Amino acid sequence: MSANDTPSERRRFPRLAAPLYARPARLRRVEKQQVLDASLGGIRIYSDDLYADNSPLELDLFLKDGTSLRCHARVAWTKKLPAGEVARFEVGLAFTDVEPDVLDQLKTVLVPEDEGSPDSP
Repeated sequence: MSANDTPSERRRFPRLAAPLYARPARLRRVEKQQVLDASLGGIRIYSDDLYADNSPLELDLFLKDGTSLRCHARVAWTKKLPAGEVARFEVGLAFTDVEPDVLDQLKTVLVPEDEGSPDSP
């Protein structure tokens, strides 16, 4: 990948076709966070919690139909947001050790790049 590649050029499944929510799996009382961006490689979320780069997380992903998927991820990057934003941080999570059936279910909420999205012109 070159430095000139944009995220849309790097990802095959960059858009969400349906709402997707996530939370750390062991924190049942933590509110679900809406996923901002997703691909088969990972997700991007807002968080008020600071996570160290490369720290492992076990996540529950909640699909529109009420089902949930358990997957493992690592913190790929963290960006501190300015005061007054919706959260303190924007966090990129890269999936690790995801079961094939979980990937198949995740594909159901992603729209391939070449198909566009319902919101695209």
